[in-house]
Amino acid sequence: MKALLVLEDGAKFEAEAFGARGTRTGEVVFNTSITGYQEILTDPSYHRQIVVMTQPHIGNYGCNEEDDESARAWVAGFVVRSASRVASSWRATLTLEDYLKSRGVVALTEVDTRALVRHIRDRGAMRAAISSETDDYEHLLGLARNALDMNGLDLAREVTCAELYHWAPTYEIRDTQYISRIPYHVVAYDFGIKRNILRRLAARGCQVTVVPARTGADEILALRPDGVILSNGPGDPAAVTYAIENVKQLLGKVPLFGICLGHQILGLALGGTTYKLKFGHRGGNQPVKVNGHVEISSHNHGFAVQAEGLPSGVEVSHVNLNDGCVEGLRVPALKAFSVQYHPEASPGPHDSEGLFDEFVGMIVENG
Repeated sequence: MKALLVLEDGAKFEAEAFGARGTRTGEVVFNTSITGYQEILTDPSYHRQIVVMTQPHIGNYGCNEEDDESARAWVAGFVVRSASRVASSWRATLTLEDYLKSRGVVALTEVDTRALVRHIRDRGAMRAAISSETDDYEHLLGLARNALDMNGLDLAREVTCAELYHWAPTYEIRDTQYISRIPYHVVAYDFGIKRNILRRLAARGCQVTVVPARTGADEILALRPDGVILSNGPGDPAAVTYAIENVKQLLGKVPLFGICLGHQILGLALGGTTYKLKFGHRGGNQPVKVNGHVEISSHNHGFAVQAEGLPSGVEVSHVNLNDGCVEGLRVPALKAFSVQYHPEASPGPHDSEGLFDEFVGMIVENG
């Protein structure tokens, strides 16, 4: 069945339908990961985004029930060059197409993704409409131009959990000097949290309490946490004003570790500013310079913290080697640090997993 992707600037890309049938709108972005499509589909940070994969062949190892990073698929749409119709892996329980259909994800295949990604790189991420049920160009162009703009959009409130819940430590605890017989209690703000963040904490002996995005600082402190995680999530960080205010009240009172959106929220709480990147960083191969060496890291963000204007005492600890943007902050006096990227990966390399050890070490030092 014929399908169509139309961008707000009028560009169109013909395709074949794949996955669920329907019409969706969202910001069109691209991801350079070679594997990990299931984790990408279920990452809440992609809420209201149409994801284009630069790897041409997608779906060959199928999908399963274990690799989801949240309870549902969040992408607004999924675009690939060549979708595999079969799954060749002992772990697969269903094909990618069946997975997409079961989760209501509208997808396109046989798209010239090379041309599409070059267009996004030149013009920037933009709104788009995707359809596997109509090829009416003018209709889809109108939908794209009337879609929500990511600037000023608070999406954390749309993806966060409805109520507090607990994530218990796993018995498959890794060998680390920070493991304690009594688990450290970590409270994690859910701005769109990925499950592998919880797994990485649990693997270090942490008892994790996950709370909704709007939970007040006084409520957090009442839970008597040993440390607080500011999670990843979608949307414009400057629009998540309630979280910024809560983090301001937590600074200096408990160790804080921000990841992705959590990094941006920490930067804003410290008095910095954020801005929208032209086309963002999304993929599992981004080089980041830290402490004189380079780590290859997993990214998914469209906004960044502005280096200029950060107050004294705030150190820019990590820098992206592709464009020089801020990738990490350190505030030793306030027991807080953050990274723009994803040390929990899923998908991506594990170069930065030691940041979870650093967080637990900070908890130990804090007593």
